[in-house]
Amino acid sequence: EESLQMWDLNKRLEAYLARVKFLEEENEVLRAEIQSAKGSPAGDSWRVKYEEELRALRDALDHAFREKCTAELARDNLYEEVQQVKSRCQKEQAAREEAKKQLSLSRKELEEERRAQIWLKERAVQLEKEVEALLEVHEEEKAGLDQEIASYSQSLESFRCAPVAFQPVEVEDYSKRLSEIWKGAVETYKTEVSQLEGSLCQAKENLWKAVEDNHQSQLQLQHLEKDLAGLKARKEMLEESLAQQWQEQRGEAEKFQLAMEALEQEQQSLRVQIARVLEDRQQLMHLKMSLSLEVATYRTLLEAESTRLQMPAG
Repeated sequence: EESLQMWDLNKRLEAYLARVKFLEEENEVLRAEIQSAKGSPAGDSWRVKYEEELRALRDALDHAFREKCTAELARDNLYEEVQQVKSRCQKEQAAREEAKKQLSLSRKELEEERRAQIWLKERAVQLEKEVEALLEVHEEEKAGLDQEIASYSQSLESFRCAPVAFQPVEVEDYSKRLSEIWKGAVETYKTEVSQLEGSLCQAKENLWKAVEDNHQSQLQLQHLEKDLAGLKARKEMLEESLAQQWQEQRGEAEKFQLAMEALEQEQQSLRVQIARVLEDRQQLMHLKMSLSLEVATYRTLLEAESTRLQMPAG
């Protein structure tokens, strides 16, 4: 029975020794591979390549961040420019409204000047008719006075002996007075006509000035409308450019985010692989230690058994 036990123990010991030898050989191979991987240029090149790729991705990320900052600054500048364009549009709109008000006031003044001109024309025609009527009356009165003077002169020819006593002084005074009155009326009407003509000329000048102001206001309004259309087109172009830049920036950010996620996944997988390799190595070390303990135990048992078997012989 003890021989069978020893034979079983020897078999198990041989199996354990073979397993230990195999594991030691495999451990040596793995150690050699690890050392070769650490010292080989391939491993260094892989590590250098990985580090270069990581550095390139970091540089690309920094470049993307700088581009993002630049795009944000450009966006802020475009926003400020859009605000300036809006304020300018508001100012031009206010100027346009003011021009419309001035145009309406000019039109009202023009209508008033036209009415005043029509009234002045009618007044001038009326005064001309009154002057003509006064001239006719004056001519009739003058003709009547001439006839009276002629009749007085004929009636007084018979009294030439006393010309001083019958001289028509009163008639001449009356004629002079009438002529002076007629001259004063004519001068008054001439003065009124000249004043009306001056007012008419002033009204014409005001009319031409109003027409010129109206024309200038229309030209300014057209210019403001052109500027407003150009500013609207520029605003639309800036908004389209800003939207396009936002889309491009968002696409680039998504690409870099995907690249970073892929790198993180690759880094995680590498960590998992390294942890797995370390765990396998730790398991091998534990297995080697356990096998070493078992070998030491079996050696002790064998030595004790050989000592026990050699004792009767001694």
